[in-house]
Amino acid sequence: MILSHKYKFIFIKTNKTAGTSIETALSKHCGRKDIITPISRRDEKKRRQLGGRRCCNYLAPVWEYSGEDFTTLIKTGHPKKKYYNHMPAREIRDKIGEDIWNSYYKFCFERNPWDRMASLYFWLNKKGKAPSMEEFLNSEKPALLKRRGIEAYSIDGKIAVDKICRFEQLQEELDSVCKKIGIAGGLELPHAKSGHRKDKKNYRNLFNDADRERVAEMFSEEIKLLGYEF
Repeated sequence: MILSHKYKFIFIKTNKTAGTSIETALSKHCGRKDIITPISRRDEKKRRQLGGRRCCNYLAPVWEYSGEDFTTLIKTGHPKKKYYNHMPAREIRDKIGEDIWNSYYKFCFERNPWDRMASLYFWLNKKGKAPSMEEFLNSEKPALLKRRGIEAYSIDGKIAVDKICRFEQLQEELDSVCKKIGIAGGLELPHAKSGHRKDKKNYRNLFNDADRERVAEMFSEEIKLLGYEF
């Protein structure tokens, strides 16, 4: 998640939609007071190598600590986070207040649900023997795409962002956002997590009819909202 006071935008990071690459590119334009949440150590290193600003301003001030927070800090050495990766819209709004929330430009990315499911499938099964797609769809893991998807950019069942960008038109959508928020020259995207998917065949070849319908059922809201087709 990135909240930029400099450009007055909030980027809500969904899952399997090039979010880390987008964050890395956006961070190059962020100011000292902007909020940039942490990503993995590997991705943070790559972000710095590419000239991006590292995570900052995401920790809670000490006066917001509870007794339990202090205990956790003493035991683990981990400070309390006020903002975090994949933070949903409701929590962001509650932390920053209505005035900033309503006045800043809010955007996220969405992706064809079958393609997105295939991406998650290969990401989670990049090591070891992978289950069948049917077994994967019947597990609890696909729920991650809902929590870090439409549930993240909705509040009380209503879309809470100003723009849902399409992953399928990634650069075009980013150019449009940059024009809206005032970032000149657009964004140069790194491929932060490329290389994990060994099977490059079209996602349509990964689903039988039953699996295809299962995904359609899971993501009926997104399909209705954005008109995605198999």
